[in-house]
Amino acid sequence: MILIVEDEPSLANIVSEYLQHNGFESHIVDDGDKVIEWVKEHTPSLILLDLMLPNRDGLDIYRELRTFSDVPVMMATAKVDEIDRLLGLELGADDYICKPYSPRELVARVKNVLRRSQSTKTASLSEAEQVSPQATLIIDDAQMKVTIDSEVLSLTPAEFKLLRHFNSHHGVVYNRDQLIDRIYSDGRVVTDRTIDSHIKNLRKKILAINPSYDWIKSIYGVGYRFELTERD
Repeated sequence: MILIVEDEPSLANIVSEYLQHNGFESHIVDDGDKVIEWVKEHTPSLILLDLMLPNRDGLDIYRELRTFSDVPVMMATAKVDEIDRLLGLELGADDYICKPYSPRELVARVKNVLRRSQSTKTASLSEAEQVSPQATLIIDDAQMKVTIDSEVLSLTPAEFKLLRHFNSHHGVVYNRDQLIDRIYSDGRVVTDRTIDSHIKNLRKKILAINPSYDWIKSIYGVGYRFELTERD
């Protein structure tokens, strides 16, 4: 499902028709205030997000999306220089497109973004680590789902991002500031204590699956390191 967030009815309908012609399901939301609620109730494969929307700015919507979802986002703007500014902000959107755009070009870009997203998902699934014959960690980016020994962990978005980052960087020591930068992309002020709290809760949930899975190591005076090993 492709979510089209666009308040110009004619453009939204044309994009929707092109996407459907190319085998995609689509849904249109024309009010900025309704985007977050819709995404939380559904599972879009990609969001085409216009920046100029009634009731809520597209950038504000994007920042909130990233607090709970990693769904691919393609931003649309009417100004070329706006794309340069967005890239300078390093917001992390998966693609940017300037109006007026060709629906054919848009569909091609959508396919490319989805292809990259699927590759990332496949890579994450292939990174499942065998700790022992009875222990397996699987991180599914598309569903924001984590399983250990076939048991699903109930994680907050911040805990999910932490575990995903750790699992991609085994054995690397990260200080608290580095971890803050990697899980909070909206520039909010976050203290070291907040990171420590996330780590504590994440560790507790992992150990609840198996007390021997002490994977998050505290490095005194530095930060944290992740290793898929079993406690002696």
